[in-house]
Order: sequence, then structure tokens, then C-alpha cells
Amino acid sequence: MENDINFKILKKDFQEIIDLITSKNFQIANEKLIHVEDKINEMTDFAKKDSDLIAISKYQILLQQLQEQLQHLN
Repeated sequence: MENDINFKILKKDFQEIIDLITSKNFQIANEKLIHVEDKINEMTDFAKKDSDLIAISKYQILLQQLQEQLQHLN
């Protein structure tokens, strides 16, 4: 159940990052991305089920896409 909570928190974090990008708060969005990247790396280290790793990989892809988008916007 703990992993479900983490995924809900990740989803909320990503929505906040998207909102920051939309509001043109690129610096804050970038800082939040770094924080979320650390969180994702930690989740990867402690994942026990393949289904958790699959879900984490989806967030990693989204993270990479948002990082690329921010690089183009800066």
C-alpha cells in the first residue's frame, strides 16, 4: 500500500510541475523536477515487484520529456 501512496504523490508532483511550466515558472519547475528525479531513483532502488518497476519507468519517461521541454524553453 505504501507504493500506491508514493505513486499518488508522484502524480501530484508531476501535475504541479506541468502547472509551473504552463505558468512560465521555469526555475521552480526545474527545481521540482530535480527533487522528483531523486524520489524516482529512490523508488527504483527499493521496488520489489515488476509491476512497480513498470509504473516507475513510465514516470521516468515523463520526467525526461519534461526535462527536455524545459531545456528548450530556457
